[in-house]
Amino acid sequence: MIFGNIQNLKEYFFLEDGVFECFRYAKEHDLDGFRKGSHEIEGQRLFVNIVEYETVEAEKRFWEAHREYLDIHLMLEGEEQIDLNFIQNMDVKDYVQEDDFLPMEGKKNGSVVLREGDFLICYPGDAHRTAVAVEGSKKIKKAIFKVRI
Repeated sequence: MIFGNIQNLKEYFFLEDGVFECFRYAKEHDLDGFRKGSHEIEGQRLFVNIVEYETVEAEKRFWEAHREYLDIHLMLEGEEQIDLNFIQNMDVKDYVQEDDFLPMEGKKNGSVVLREGDFLICYPGDAHRTAVAVEGSKKIKKAIFKVRI
């Protein structure tokens, strides 16, 4: 997992081309104006999901990871805590291939708070629990880029 802000991309020169492709797309398009849902960029290789929801207590959320795609969470509006751990520390359930969804249970090892412009890149070994409230429930809007690996 890599946590940063889109304003400081020069510090992340080592990232994969597919990741920079997402950041370029974000800079060239008004993601704030995108409606909720999935938006194709390059077929199933690269797309972005725009989500809007209310954050809640951690106990009301679920843990997940992915095998076929990198997740790049880019906060557009609001603030959200994302709890983190490594899948080897979790109780892993059955993988759902058609949704690229690996459910699991466990405790957090750490967390990050995403605010406008912040991003979090989750790799296949990174368990994450999204939509956790920071200080009370708040509405957020976020872009989640999916990059096939």
